[in-house]
Amino acid sequence: MRTLLDTHALFWWLTDDPQLSTDARRAIETDAEGAHVSIATAWEIAIKVGTGKWPEAAALIDNFEVEVAAEGFKMLPIEVAHARAAGLSRSTHRDPFDRMLVAQATIEELTLITSDRKLADLGAVCLW
Repeated sequence: MRTLLDTHALFWWLTDDPQLSTDARRAIETDAEGAHVSIATAWEIAIKVGTGKWPEAAALIDNFEVEVAAEGFKMLPIEVAHARAAGLSRSTHRDPFDRMLVAQATIEELTLITSDRKLADLGAVCLW
């Protein structure tokens, strides 16, 4: 299974947080290619750290590329096709980061590792 980590899944993986489900942890561990992490995740974390909403993630955003690479994860760039799909989605879901992750997961045929059940309603294959 090829995977894409939602922002909270990445954070919980890196902090060994028990909120990361056993199934999610197993999928990340067994992704032969290395799980994917979207550039949108870096952007989301930076905004939340910058606005003071997620101070616990400050060290992660300061060393984002190093942390992701150290885990053997692959950075997933945002392509025009991803932006188009996220922006033109007929969904009423308003979170632009969620919309981008769903678009990327769908286009790249990745299973989205997320605890947010609403993202499956947007068309992504999700696992938690």
